[in-house]
Amino acid sequence: MSHFERIRDVISGPFSPEIMQQRMASGWQLVSIEWRRELPASESPSEGAFNEDIPYGLRISDDCQRLEVHPAENQALMLMMELLGQDFPYSSIVSDLNEKGFRTRDNKQWTRVDVFNMMPRLIEVGPRLFASEEWKTRGKKFFHPRETPFS
Repeated sequence: MSHFERIRDVISGPFSPEIMQQRMASGWQLVSIEWRRELPASESPSEGAFNEDIPYGLRISDDCQRLEVHPAENQALMLMMELLGQDFPYSSIVSDLNEKGFRTRDNKQWTRVDVFNMMPRLIEVGPRLFASEEWKTRGKKFFHPRETPFS
């Protein structure tokens, strides 16, 4: 599996093509250009501008340059995945999450609908969770070694 590194150059003066040439010579590929402008007082931001949610289980890093794992949310995802893997009903998963003090992003208790709505996120994050040492340790508690899923 390939791994990629990303950086962001903040341009504080007139753009110089030299920056692009230096980066490309070092093996970097241009993947995005971001534009900004100051809005006139009479104009409001377009609908949906900067309205993308940060995926559950991630947070903005301290340097504001990338997303990193949010420990508490990651634990909630791990618990959901574990209980779903054991074929627990949503009501039991909700009960376990709430009893262990996990909360939604809105700081509310989990509901069955909340857990159901997390399914796409669990599918997305599954490969990372299954590859973690913590998952391998958790799996040993519940499955026979030859039956451990996703190991």
